[in-house]
Amino acid sequence: MVRTVPVAIEHREIEANGARFHIASAGEGPPLLLLHGWPEFWLTWQPIMERLADRFRLVAPGLRGFGDSDKPGAAFGPSRHADDMAALIEILDLAPVGIVAHDVGASVAQELARQRPELVRALFFFNLVYPGIGDRFTTPDHLRFVWHTYFNQSELAPRLLRTSPEAIPMFVEHLVKLWAHREDAVGKELIDALSDNLARAGNLEGGFDYYRGAAEERARTLDQGEKPAPIAFPTCVRWTEGDRALPVAWADRLPEFFTDLDFAPFPDAGHFPHHEQPDRAAAEIAGFFDRLPTP
Repeated sequence: MVRTVPVAIEHREIEANGARFHIASAGEGPPLLLLHGWPEFWLTWQPIMERLADRFRLVAPGLRGFGDSDKPGAAFGPSRHADDMAALIEILDLAPVGIVAHDVGASVAQELARQRPELVRALFFFNLVYPGIGDRFTTPDHLRFVWHTYFNQSELAPRLLRTSPEAIPMFVEHLVKLWAHREDAVGKELIDALSDNLARAGNLEGGFDYYRGAAEERARTLDQGEKPAPIAFPTCVRWTEGDRALPVAWADRLPEFFTDLDFAPFPDAGHFPHHEQPDRAAAEIAGFFDRLPTP
């Protein structure tokens, strides 16, 4: 069981790996690093922080390019974000840390686990992009749900979205409702917060730098023709059944890439289970990390 508790969230700035990062943190106990997706920032984890601050030390950074953290100013993919997170983990003395992530954050966490395994205790993912998805992501039937991944790489995207004050809120609301289990599953308050955050100077461009960097890294991997080594850390995946962007059927190859896997579908939620079903999402996170041996 989890319960919502009044939580004091501390905000501070940390210099790491040549950049300044905004960090939101709360709670006491075993440390968990919470890695957000796009178009999110630290605030996306507030429902989880409110439910787990009495059991864990929760640290929610803004990735470089997002929220109040510094912007890269150039393509900046998952492996470079992993370098940032490794530096933060060391500075904050979190290692070995449990990582909770989805979307962009899940790609960063996988890179971090491969590059700096000594820093990681275990991994918890909601829906994630991983190598086993393969070319299913780009099939014609699926492109209508992920067209933004190509739009976000274009030089036109930030210019176009800044031509009108209504453009960014329309863009965010369309995508959030498209990916949620039900159109009303994510409240207007969160949509407004995500829109306001993207509208701030540099945040559209900073988030889009991730997509360009991820595409460059993917292209290099394809050129090399190498399958990434499996991740051996205890890994829990709760894949929602209502995510149109990342369908649960794509979980079929997870065991090839995560050798110590705890997998289960997550019903009645779409791309944002931490908002659509926050009680269950928090319970799944807590249950997994509580089952692990004491570090």
